[in-house]
Amino acid sequence: MSETLEFKAEVRQVLDIVINSLYTDKEVFVRELISNASDALEKLRHAQITEKEVFDDHLTLEINLNTDDKAHTLTFQDFGIGMNRDELVDNLGTIAHSGSKAFLEALKENATSKENLIGQFGVGFYSSFMAANKVEVYSRSFQKDGKGFLWTSEGAGNYTVEEVEGLRRGTKVVVHLKEECKEFATQERVKQIIKQYSSFVQFPINVNGERVNTVEAIWLRNKSDIKEEEYTEFYKFQANAFDEPLLRMHFNADAPIVINALIFIPKENPERFGLGKVEPAVALHCKKVMIDAQPNGLLPEWMRFLKGVVDSADLPLNISRETMQDSVLVQKLNSLLTKRLIKLLENTAKKDPEKYETFWQQFGIFIKEGIHLDYGNRDKLGKLLRFESSYTEPGKLTSLPEYVSRMPESQENICYLFGQNRAAIESGPFLEAFQARNMEVLYLFEEADEIILRDLGKFEEKKILSGDSDEVKLDKIEDSSDVESLDEKDTESLCTWIQEKLDKKVSSVDASDRLIGSPACIMNADKFMTANMRRMMQAMNQDGKDALQELPPVKFEINPGHPLIRNLNDLRTGNENLAILILEQIFDNSLATSNLLEDPREMVERSYQILEKVSQD
Repeated sequence: MSETLEFKAEVRQVLDIVINSLYTDKEVFVRELISNASDALEKLRHAQITEKEVFDDHLTLEINLNTDDKAHTLTFQDFGIGMNRDELVDNLGTIAHSGSKAFLEALKENATSKENLIGQFGVGFYSSFMAANKVEVYSRSFQKDGKGFLWTSEGAGNYTVEEVEGLRRGTKVVVHLKEECKEFATQERVKQIIKQYSSFVQFPINVNGERVNTVEAIWLRNKSDIKEEEYTEFYKFQANAFDEPLLRMHFNADAPIVINALIFIPKENPERFGLGKVEPAVALHCKKVMIDAQPNGLLPEWMRFLKGVVDSADLPLNISRETMQDSVLVQKLNSLLTKRLIKLLENTAKKDPEKYETFWQQFGIFIKEGIHLDYGNRDKLGKLLRFESSYTEPGKLTSLPEYVSRMPESQENICYLFGQNRAAIESGPFLEAFQARNMEVLYLFEEADEIILRDLGKFEEKKILSGDSDEVKLDKIEDSSDVESLDEKDTESLCTWIQEKLDKKVSSVDASDRLIGSPACIMNADKFMTANMRRMMQAMNQDGKDALQELPPVKFEINPGHPLIRNLNDLRTGNENLAILILEQIFDNSLATSNLLEDPREMVERSYQILEKVSQD
């Protein structure tokens, strides 16, 4: 006998919300019904332990889906705990009444923990009405003296319940699909949804007799029990990759909530090949069911190269289980995962430098991005930076901690020089001062590196400065050579003459205490606007309207012991016109070696004039 009952809790309004507003994508109803089936099977497991007799005890604990693209139906069947009439009315007749939630509360009263129950809100079942014009639920309780019942509804204001004979233990849900949702009655579409959301449900999921979820949720297992090939298989599945991962971190934590994570670093960085910005690929799971493939805020932007899974049984999800509600908790998870990654990289750099260098070559750009964007972890990320230096062989890298460990006690600053390559830096005028004092200099080849070190500012209380900065104070060294040098009076007079002739091009002219083999150099008085940074900013203002297009006055230093400077001093009194040409050439040469010469045409023309005059003498 069939009876018709009214939904409770203003069901028309609530169903309208569930069907039209609660979920982002209609396909999630497949996830929800599979999750309900998984819960029912988990409850049955518990009943098999606690109850004396269980009906149909021999049935396999699995979830079966059957598609019928002609009848436009999708059927879900489990051999789980099942429901009697009252449970059907309580669990399906009242929105937001959750049998799973009640079951968890009952377990807590018995001091038993069961965290494998997915549904906690009691509305997942009703997501089926997004795609269905009618839903039938056949269910038979696990109890020996139970009976079978059919619950039917079109998602309107009522439903019917009637007794039926011949049912097996468990629940079968038949979803009669709307015309516009008939895609969910095709095998391939259903399999694709299962692989996206439910690949790691602990029970076998079969679609038309073929098992779909074949990869285990190994992140929940003990690390010591997992073989390398299992990790690799999981990585390839989760990351949709063909290679093996470079590094991984597999851990669990109890605070701020209980989480299990398995995260991989790939071997290749697609961004290096110009394939565009990679999308985050660490999926958020709740009890092995995928909640969000790209959870917003779970990882900082600079960690987007990671692949893997973060899972928790007690995530504070919203009612549709699609997003996390607690933004503070998201920030804590973000912080925890960031610290774990940095620790992994630190340990790798210490224990396996070769593997870390492989990581650096592929993903170093992300560490630099982290220093620029992630202020809270800037100092820790600074330890992970790698550069060539004047102490390393070409192609070999060193770190800031290693650099500091080699610094003489008297050295106050960490110094670097930027150049297009190693040869350009070593042929320039600035390195010689450091080499003469046996001071190490970091070599920067990437234009962004200078910005990164400027962001870092300090490392282990040592200020990081460009080697051409006038902030860098160098110890005076005794000149033991026989090289003749201008005396103090002639030097001062020459500097005054140079200041007068170069006029607005220079802010000051002084004798250098750092030049050894070069005649002159441009010193940088603005640590925030080095030559490299100036060039980058000009590149971003190609329209020519930016004030940086005009070079401000620079600090010019000369080497009184260089033959060219001594000859210039003599020439200015005998042939001032030629002396001026040579001075301007020396000045432009210094701009060029400092990457500040914007237009070389005038310098080239002047060089011809000098050659012409010299050839006439």
